[in-house]
Amino acid sequence: MEFHPIYYRERLQIINQYGDIGIATLWTPPSRVIGLLGKLGIDLTPETSRVAVIANFYGKGLPELLRNLLWNPQITQLIVLGQDLSGSRDDLVAFFEHGIEPTLFVDTKAFRIKGRRRIIDGLVTNDCFLSPIRVTALGTVTAPETALALSDYFVNLAPPPPPPEEDERLYVPIPENKVTRFPSEPRSHTIVRASPLEAWLELIFRLYRFGYWVTLEKGQRKELQNVHVVVTEPADDPAEALARFGFTLEGQEGSLRRYQTAILDPSNPEDPSPLDGDTRPTRYYTYGHRMRAYFGKDNLAAIVAELKRHPESRHTYLTLWDAVRDLEPGATSPCLVSLFFRRFDDKLTLTATFRTHNARNAWLVNLYGLMAVQRHVASQVDLPVGPITVISHSISIQQGDLEEAASIVKSRKSDDTLYFKTGKSSLREDPNGYFTVAIDPEKAEIILEHIHDGMSLAKYRGKTAKEIHVQLERDTAISLVSHALYIGDQLARAEARLPTRPTQQPQEAAL
Repeated sequence: MEFHPIYYRERLQIINQYGDIGIATLWTPPSRVIGLLGKLGIDLTPETSRVAVIANFYGKGLPELLRNLLWNPQITQLIVLGQDLSGSRDDLVAFFEHGIEPTLFVDTKAFRIKGRRRIIDGLVTNDCFLSPIRVTALGTVTAPETALALSDYFVNLAPPPPPPEEDERLYVPIPENKVTRFPSEPRSHTIVRASPLEAWLELIFRLYRFGYWVTLEKGQRKELQNVHVVVTEPADDPAEALARFGFTLEGQEGSLRRYQTAILDPSNPEDPSPLDGDTRPTRYYTYGHRMRAYFGKDNLAAIVAELKRHPESRHTYLTLWDAVRDLEPGATSPCLVSLFFRRFDDKLTLTATFRTHNARNAWLVNLYGLMAVQRHVASQVDLPVGPITVISHSISIQQGDLEEAASIVKSRKSDDTLYFKTGKSSLREDPNGYFTVAIDPEKAEIILEHIHDGMSLAKYRGKTAKEIHVQLERDTAISLVSHALYIGDQLARAEARLPTRPTQQPQEAAL
């Protein structure tokens, strides 16, 4: 039976197409292994060698390797040796010794090699193979014990088994992945955007791409935890941009303006079903009532008084959560649970915490309400408004809103281009600053200068882009992924321009 690879034909070095041994060289170049085999006097003649094929095996190609073996059942032995940088040697050994087991990977049913982390489709198992594959795992090419083991292996090699028939080839197609959620740390998402609508659109994108499927009493949703959203310039979005997503700035019932008025209203909402014997104001709630009347006083007024007495005070914190009442079975409990006001950088900043959030219908509306609360306090303490930070302990998007979320995701261009059909299209600057790159012709070095608001913060020097990468990572000098990718590209270009002999003037460009 001739060896006919289905996958990676161009990457495989075929020695004898009728051989029964395959050699996987892991991350080591096959040429080095072939050189070692030659030194040991192992037959590599195409007409007589037992070796059929030699190739790298990095780990990601395991599904393809297994299917090549199924299609070529004459190969019954594998030798694995070389530099192992991804654990692929042990993955291969464990597959043939222990098999696979079902697991859940990113909300999708998948299979894992027993005892290993490697995820693999479940269509190929040990039972698929006509004859058990014997795997011999060795060390690196330079290790003396590897050469000794290779020599012993071929000296003691048993005669090849009878070749299988052509109809014993087995073809198993590789399934197409259907990913419902991309992996991330679900409690670490931080979004920084200038306007409310830009922040909301990015939030919908994160939930659609990274949200976990959960089943609540209200149905299935995609959820993230402890999401931080910072709106650096909390001002009204253009009415036409809001209208594209079903939000109304002015006018009818449900408009953002009406909500801004309601959130500052301290009046007591009617309660059709008060708790027996309960003398507290109401079982229902509104944010305005909880902030300004529920606890027996206007806590927003108290915040204003505190800031007037002590502008740098950090006692300017209020809670809307009544643990005694809100933990009662059947109680209607506020989603907004706390507000923290702080004078920072000569502006009034606001941090709001929500225990739960509906991203599609509530988040942006709540943010506009917070903007009204912030302006109310800021106007009385004579401070301009600063950024608003919203922390959502549990934020989710309903299954019925996913189609719309998908269209929002498709309209996203890149992390640094603020478009999203909001009426804007501008480059988002890295808040950590920008860089200029130059070349020192005498020392043949790259110079990267870190600048913010026209002030030089640091200079990084190196003879390679990698040297500067290490310094930038150490200082956390770049905050945007898009900016880091761009700087990496420019540093690589600068490295390519480094002179082999001194020149007169350095070249410089702003990055």
